[in-house]
Amino acid sequence: MSQKVIITKNFKFDLTEALAECEHDRIFILADDTTREKCMKPLNELFCLKNAHVITIGSTDTNKTLESIAHVWKKLGDGGGTRHSCLINLGGGMITDLGGFAASTFKRGIDFINIPTTLLAMVDASVGGKTGINFNGLKNEIGVFNDSKCVILDTHFLETLDTENIRSGYAEMLKHGLISNDKMWAELVSFDICDLSTPEQHAQLSRMLADSVAVKERIVTEDPHEHGIRKALNLGHTFGHAFESWALKRNPILHGYAVAYGLICELYLSSVQTGFPTDKMRQTVSYIRDIYGTLPITCDDYDELVALMHHDKKNRGDEINFTLLGDVGDIRINQTATEKDIKEALDFFCF
Repeated sequence: MSQKVIITKNFKFDLTEALAECEHDRIFILADDTTREKCMKPLNELFCLKNAHVITIGSTDTNKTLESIAHVWKKLGDGGGTRHSCLINLGGGMITDLGGFAASTFKRGIDFINIPTTLLAMVDASVGGKTGINFNGLKNEIGVFNDSKCVILDTHFLETLDTENIRSGYAEMLKHGLISNDKMWAELVSFDICDLSTPEQHAQLSRMLADSVAVKERIVTEDPHEHGIRKALNLGHTFGHAFESWALKRNPILHGYAVAYGLICELYLSSVQTGFPTDKMRQTVSYIRDIYGTLPITCDDYDELVALMHHDKKNRGDEINFTLLGDVGDIRINQTATEKDIKEALDFFCF
């Protein structure tokens, strides 16, 4: 992995240093409506960014579209962007995914820097080189693998988030704990993510965040293009992306909530197919249900969800591909399940 990941204690210094290492005849900043309002202040205070062109798109995943990326390409072109320009992506996973794809394709590729402002983007979306947009009703259907020059993580941005967005990011941390080790998993399923009222709780979350980022960095360094062990990061995502696409047509949900619901189903499959311990499955599922509630699907939705899974990028042929677990840290990639198995897992989720 060529990108540098910095958990910063001096944001302005580290961003200035990162820009010095990038080509930038012109600098552009991509934000959404929310991050432009809540997160631009430290960037506005930097002299090196006083002439930066700010591009704004709508917030939430409903704007992760071909129309939005065409708007970004047009603004890059209208602003005099060249192959030697640099794009700073300031926002959550939608911005880092879409902005990374825009930078990777404009003039056949310009440098970009990710500054994730949500917990989800810090632990997942901004690290690892996946970029893209939703298309044809499917999550991340169009995109490329391409690393940013640098990812700058500043936990002060977490102060701008509501409880739902904190919980959304925490679901990816739960996944990282499950694919890592018992100690990490046990701490995550005993932490009260709904109560961050003390400095000690904030400090613990920051430390767990650093541990979580380290898990993803290690895996994507070993397998940058998802030919092998990087598929471990797909735990919870086969069901999760189907849930997310299903909800997008009705009442959209945050990505992390979809992953949390996906973990319930895929831990159930793991317990049935690969021997994941039932006590750990039930403890994790109970924690998820307490924090994330549920999704109002019924058995009438099962066929649509299975059809969405058949479009998953991990599949080969007609088989639906899953990452399952034999135990915490015992990763079983390239697993499959029948439609009957999938519907049994959905029954477990619903009831």
